[in-house]
Amino acid sequence: MKNSYNPLVFLQMIIEIDSGSGFCFGVTRAICKAEETLQTGDTLYCLGDIVHNGKECDRLQRLGLITIDHQAFCELKEAKVLLRAHGEPPSTYKQAEKNQLEIIDATCPVVLHLQERIKKEYDADRAHNKQIVIFGKNGHAEVLGLVGQTNGSAIVIESPEEVKNLDFSHDICLYSQTTKSLDGFRKIVEYIKEHISENASFTYYDTICRQVANRMPHIREFAAKHDVVLFVCGKKSSNGRVLYNECRNVNEHSYMIDAASEIESGWLQNCNSIGICGATSTPKWLMEECKIRIQELLGGNE
Repeated sequence: MKNSYNPLVFLQMIIEIDSGSGFCFGVTRAICKAEETLQTGDTLYCLGDIVHNGKECDRLQRLGLITIDHQAFCELKEAKVLLRAHGEPPSTYKQAEKNQLEIIDATCPVVLHLQERIKKEYDADRAHNKQIVIFGKNGHAEVLGLVGQTNGSAIVIESPEEVKNLDFSHDICLYSQTTKSLDGFRKIVEYIKEHISENASFTYYDTICRQVANRMPHIREFAAKHDVVLFVCGKKSSNGRVLYNECRNVNEHSYMIDAASEIESGWLQNCNSIGICGATSTPKWLMEECKIRIQELLGGNE
């Protein structure tokens, strides 16, 4: 069904793509490394989705990138494998050496620095009496890489509510997955400070990436100034869900979509401005496609 086309309404409509949305540095770097290698004509494998966005993964697959899981990785011999920005545990590198694999390491420098800090902390505590705690999502690729630095002994807590399960009679050292919320991290810090035993020590390191964290207040401001917000991200993106919820908190007319084809014309009625934004895993070209789709719907070209 076609929309009635009002040229005046279309001309007055503001459609803005958030300049602060899109790939973070780590994701951009990983994708550039993949594209550079593929341009040589070499076969390139990627351990896990290079980014949590199906559309971008499809684009890179068309260029020749082959995504594999850890089981296939263990069976692969004498090949080139890209390690994505999320990072990997030490066991992955040992397996690569055993299988004579050439590793193209695209681990985000921020994540790599965090891995090194956790490993140093773990190695320094020879008796392993200290609880190394990571505020992060269980099973997330980055968190698996961080836990791997402690031979699997690190404790992962996903929310401030889980902090009460720690043993406050023993030393605690707290880190965070780079993409977690600052507010959540601060709540955990305050709770531990209040409950830690006098005979135990508590140290914490704010290891949240500011390029990601700073998007929280920005995305709220962006969502608040538009009548309708389209948040574009892949369904696997944990960062995307967090940012989308921030949009919803300030603008009830916020909609999460994975592709331009999911935009519903009913969302665009009776509004003067539409904002398009996304996660750290959302490519700019996908947001541009959404803008074009909105223009088509408003222009009655459906």
